[in-house]
Amino acid sequence: MKIILSLLLTIFSLSSFGQTRNDTLTNLLETTSNEVLTHKLISIETDKIYDKLVKLRRDFHANPELAGEEKRTQRIIKQYLIDLGIEVDTNIYSHSIVGILKGGLAGGRKIAWRADMDALPNDFPDAVDFKSKIKGVQHGCGHDIHLAIGLGIAEVLSKHKESLMGTIYFIFQSEEETFLGAKRMIDNDLFSKINPSEIYGLHITALPVGQIMVKPNEMFAYQKSIRIKLTNEVSKEEAKALASKIYSSMSRAKTNSKPWELQHIGDPFIGLINPKTIFKDYLIMDEHFKIYSKNNELFLDTYLYETNQSNLRKLIPKIKQLIRAEKYAEKLLSVSFVQENPTVVNDEKLTKEAIKAINKACGNHLIVRDYGQVPYFNDDFAYFQQKVSGVYFFLGGSNIKKGIVAMNHAPNFAVDEESIKIGVKSFSTLILERLNSE
Repeated sequence: MKIILSLLLTIFSLSSFGQTRNDTLTNLLETTSNEVLTHKLISIETDKIYDKLVKLRRDFHANPELAGEEKRTQRIIKQYLIDLGIEVDTNIYSHSIVGILKGGLAGGRKIAWRADMDALPNDFPDAVDFKSKIKGVQHGCGHDIHLAIGLGIAEVLSKHKESLMGTIYFIFQSEEETFLGAKRMIDNDLFSKINPSEIYGLHITALPVGQIMVKPNEMFAYQKSIRIKLTNEVSKEEAKALASKIYSSMSRAKTNSKPWELQHIGDPFIGLINPKTIFKDYLIMDEHFKIYSKNNELFLDTYLYETNQSNLRKLIPKIKQLIRAEKYAEKLLSVSFVQENPTVVNDEKLTKEAIKAINKACGNHLIVRDYGQVPYFNDDFAYFQQKVSGVYFFLGGSNIKKGIVAMNHAPNFAVDEESIKIGVKSFSTLILERLNSE
């Protein structure tokens, strides 16, 4: 501190011109600030680039690309990272990109941050001025926000790489909506190339802006697609009656609750933030079975969402039992899961450490506890978590006062762009804290 004060006094004595003094002082402060990166400095740096990140997000929003087609998105991200002096690898899978930022100090961890790139095939109403230019394609799930946050974190940390320990891997992943990208990146030896010890990611959602929600273990319900195969002796009318019986018998929810009504996830009384949330201990089944004939056999397909992993192995035997009880035992050919993606499961120890790190640097006002599991949605981030300890966060994007509701995959989906600033500040700080922790 004495050395810095001495330097400042020297500067002021060197010139009688105010502007020269100010310019020299600014340069000195910038030089010294590069030596130690703190949460306060991260906040200042984020504020500086916020307008640029908003512009970038809006460009992604206006020019969305479907899974597997993210060529333009890749080109922009690649150039952005190169301009930051970050090493870039585009040879993992499809249009995915990995940016590699190596700290200038010895030691430290290897940490990965994931942001997904692809848009949705829909044409919902979109009230913003920067709406999609591509008919039938929209960023209706918020991946454009995720990209802006990921690039913001990369920029903030890269400016101070000489004061960082360890290595940060920025994984910009294609094909999340099709649940293919993460698995294909892993199959193409992603983790043998970068070998991080922990990985983080987020999803914008219909929580109030200013909230970051997380919990250990499952963030979503387990999603299964189930298929019942019967002989063609069963008529479609009989199949409809059987489907109705299965639906009514299998469905489970807390008394007087409707966990399928996603508009309530941000409700302070019954939403995810409340220990009495309606979004726990349920089995939701799609009431509208797909019933069709093929190769002289009758099929009943539907989706179900179960919160309790221990119940999963009981589902098929229970459905078989119901079918037999309805006198279709001799006409039942099989019951099977035809799709059973893994669900996002946060590492318990790492989640607690991540919460502690954010609270320590940012205060206790950002992180809120998640008491439930979201139905219908999922994220192939789960495949990364099967290989590396990871934590997945929900980032609030709604602002009711502004008429903004960040309900993913819904008409008029919108995001309060202040969430970009919150995301960059909070998660840059998290990565910094984790890099420097023992």
